[in-house]
Amino acid sequence: MTDIGGAGSPSGLPTGPVTRSSVARVGTATLLSALCGYAVLYLAARDLEPAGFSVFSVFWGAFGLVAGAANGLLQETTREVRFAQEIGPGPTSSPHTRPLWVAGLAGVVAAALVAAGSPLWSGHVFVDARWLSVGLLCFGLANFAVHATMLGMLAGTNRWTQYGALMVTDAGIRVVVATATFVIGWGLVGFLWATVAGAMAWLLLLIVSPATRSAAQLLTPVGTSAFLRGAAHSITAAGASAILVMGFPVLLQATYGELGAEGGVVVLAVTVTRAPLLVPLTAMQGNLIAHFVDQRERRLRSLITPTAAVAALGALGAVAAGLIGPWLLRTVFGPDYHASGLLLAGLTTAATGIALLTLTGAATVAAALHRAYALGWVGATVTSTLLLLLPLDLSTRTVVALLCGPLVGIAVHLTALRAAS
Repeated sequence: MTDIGGAGSPSGLPTGPVTRSSVARVGTATLLSALCGYAVLYLAARDLEPAGFSVFSVFWGAFGLVAGAANGLLQETTREVRFAQEIGPGPTSSPHTRPLWVAGLAGVVAAALVAAGSPLWSGHVFVDARWLSVGLLCFGLANFAVHATMLGMLAGTNRWTQYGALMVTDAGIRVVVATATFVIGWGLVGFLWATVAGAMAWLLLLIVSPATRSAAQLLTPVGTSAFLRGAAHSITAAGASAILVMGFPVLLQATYGELGAEGGVVVLAVTVTRAPLLVPLTAMQGNLIAHFVDQRERRLRSLITPTAAVAALGALGAVAAGLIGPWLLRTVFGPDYHASGLLLAGLTTAATGIALLTLTGAATVAAALHRAYALGWVGATVTSTLLLLLPLDLSTRTVVALLCGPLVGIAVHLTALRAAS
């Protein structure tokens, strides 16, 4: 079996606990990636009227949904590779898996299934540029499955510099395409391309980085079927989380109908209020899972510090969003994007709930409680979906759904962690 351990580990690859230095490196990459994401949204909002922005945001959300589901591969790969560092290489006759090859095949199969089923659903989701949207979605999904698995392998071996570089390369390519679109007036089609343009960043890093190529060759100490079973639970949960996080515009349109200009404002408000918390947490999934694996003897206690930090930041953010959010939204994105302070404060509070659910989910998957992990996110998503069907105005039902749904998932995760302690 290929060596899987680390320096000071049985087989000579980087190992050890997650350090402040590694968190700082990923944090810097996360900040740059977040700024790139904001830049794409800014350019799209400035270039497109609210109704056009709602069309773009639905595709942005659809890609975020499938990419978020693919992040289940990141979670399972991080956990397996991290565990493999501790036990060292086993006999060559032992079952093992090449995660990158499995991810490539899984991505192609998933993209083919999306394409095959697209005549049944794409007309309800993509109201403009329908077939281009389907094609770009499949292209992005096939590549992002490999991208997410590569992130997992880098996180599992403490290669945080390369981990951050992969994130920033992905985000940077999006900004380049979006900027070109804005300058030449490519319109909606250009922003659709910008959404998926970074999905092949993994290939660029594989070409230029020897450390990434080394990580890409690693094996996990379980057979392919066992790896896929664990990944299936993680993908289910990640897919459910993606519906609430990146894919929410798709869910909103499916439950409300044509979003129009009002929907464009609400979707933008949801995006900008949740990004300060959820973008860093999503990007640092590798750090979080590696940390909780290292702290498996004190699972619940290890949640206290990050939970307190997220709750405090969320409370401050809600106050700031209520006071200056409406002015900031109009100033940055234009006078057509008007939202009340109450709406922005409510959405920020709801984003805090989803951030806490992300934390408990990372701790649950690190403990290999795959069913509880999936059940928590699915329960949160189902609850939010049902609440979106309430006979309320668009803004109110959005806040209620995003605020209450995550509480169900948090309860499921904490119950499972307590039982396993």
